[in-house]
Amino acid sequence: MPLFNAARLDMVRYQNGQNQLHTGVKSVAADSYRSRFGRWEERASVRAKPQRVLEGGGEHCLYFPPEFVPVATHPLVAERGQECVERILVHRLFHYLHFTVDLEQVAVIPISSQISRGRAGLHLPERMKEDAFKISTDEAWHAQFTYDMLKQVERQTGVPAHMPELPQFIERLDRVHRHMDPDLRGIDELIFAVVSETLISNMLADLPRDERLPKAVRELVADHAEDEGKHHAYFSSLLEYVWPALSRDQQRRIGPWIPELIFSFLEPDYRAMSYGLHESGFRASEIDQIVHESYPREVVAETIREAALATIHYFRGVGVLDDPATRDAFLAAGLIDQV
Repeated sequence: MPLFNAARLDMVRYQNGQNQLHTGVKSVAADSYRSRFGRWEERASVRAKPQRVLEGGGEHCLYFPPEFVPVATHPLVAERGQECVERILVHRLFHYLHFTVDLEQVAVIPISSQISRGRAGLHLPERMKEDAFKISTDEAWHAQFTYDMLKQVERQTGVPAHMPELPQFIERLDRVHRHMDPDLRGIDELIFAVVSETLISNMLADLPRDERLPKAVRELVADHAEDEGKHHAYFSSLLEYVWPALSRDQQRRIGPWIPELIFSFLEPDYRAMSYGLHESGFRASEIDQIVHESYPREVVAETIREAALATIHYFRGVGVLDDPATRDAFLAAGLIDQV
């Protein structure tokens, strides 16, 4: 069964049957929330932006920046010519769109829905609950317009969207969840929502400016990025309520899992890359070579470290790294330096 089962509505019923993370504990930030959704009715993409529609792609249209797709510049791919490279880039766009749909529907909407309904076990300002309704609406629209774009690209290019049923991050989170102490299950989902929503805005920064991509793709990503800037601010603020609401023992036990949650979101989906290479006609041995050589371990680790800087700053700010075991886990993952 996949992680984040929507039917599991009691995700944070931990102590004495109460729907609280840590009974009687309030965050030091209890009155400090500053909403970024004041003009949501006018500016949210679901309220103000049209459906983005692909026009003719033209000859040698790029659907994803090759600089962000190491397998597309591998010699075995390059030697098959530009058409093969372009097909791989179409697959990379499919992976990005598929990832986005599942991230919104599986990882974020269940959390924002719980918060909006007062079921997250946290002492939150009423305005935060109200804004969580807006986030749920935003994310449902993001999933819808992203899925719509995936189908448009599939029709326009004639390339089938051949992908694993679930993105890699869901399976990794499921493994974390199954190994989590029972009283921490649900908190891991909440923290992953913080991780993903403070990281995704970085992923969306470059694509809208790349004029090699179809206009509709650039506009769609720009619409998403504008909304996610507000979500980033919301979830970084949410962390200030979540972490102090945990008992010291809960903090000690869940902290060392946070690097794995960060890697689950940021590490390349090697299996999805393999599906695209297979659909493009490469043999299994070639696929293994291309993927292995395109993603050297040290390069992947450094890329993840750089991408996670802001999120790690937020965790550091609420005291997550004060615990020695948690700090050691971040060090072992290469996310921070030894002081």
